Amino acid sequence: MFPIRDTNKSNTFPIVNWIIIVINASIFLVQVRLPRETVEIIYSTFGVVPMRFAELHLLAPISLFSSQFLHGGWLHIIRNLWILYIFGDNVEDRMGHIQYLVFYLMTGVIGGALQVITQPFSTIPIIGASGAISGVLGAYILLFPRARVLTFVPIFILPWLVEIPAVIFLGVWFLSQFVNVINEASSVISSGVAYWAHLGGFGAGFLLARRIRKIRNTSFKDYN
Repeated sequence: MFPIRDTNKSNTFPIVNWIIIVINASIFLVQVRLPRETVEIIYSTFGVVPMRFAELHLLAPISLFSSQFLHGGWLHIIRNLWILYIFGDNVEDRMGHIQYLVFYLMTGVIGGALQVITQPFSTIPIIGASGAISGVLGAYILLFPRARVLTFVPIFILPWLVEIPAVIFLGVWFLSQFVNVINEASSVISSGVAYWAHLGGFGAGFLLARRIRKIRNTSFKDYN
């Protein structure tokens, strides 16, 4: 399944979401013009390398932020930024610009940290905005469960477009990540995808959005 658009309309312009998209795209466009050896150095320096946390490396904590703005290829970045474009505007609209920025970065950090915890001795750099974007999806399923997502579903060779409730679309996505974690745990070959970061980001996004909504509702009642 691939999302085409959602049915939610934002009441405000998602300036932070667009800034995040532009920064990621700009860094990637610079990156693809660099020699492969230079790109690999960038990955190993600014990507999350779990082993460095065990070694108390100075750049290890910083990499939890910097890794969110690096991507490994066209498909990687297009998929991530497209999903962020579809779902991020509504979450920003509900949270507010500054709170959304903090939320986005925090869920990315939490997702990356969970990946480190589950693979503490890995020396493979982890890059990508997937953890933070998963956080956005976790918030979306809580805040807009009744929204509908126009989805491309391939049926043999025929394209099929259908509107699916967000709670089902995102629930299936979360379940697929969980299944991938189980499959990878039982395999001797790693897929190279940070599925734990996806799960961690999604869970953090759901819980943080729930907390933010509760605080906002309480403040509104107190004000009245």
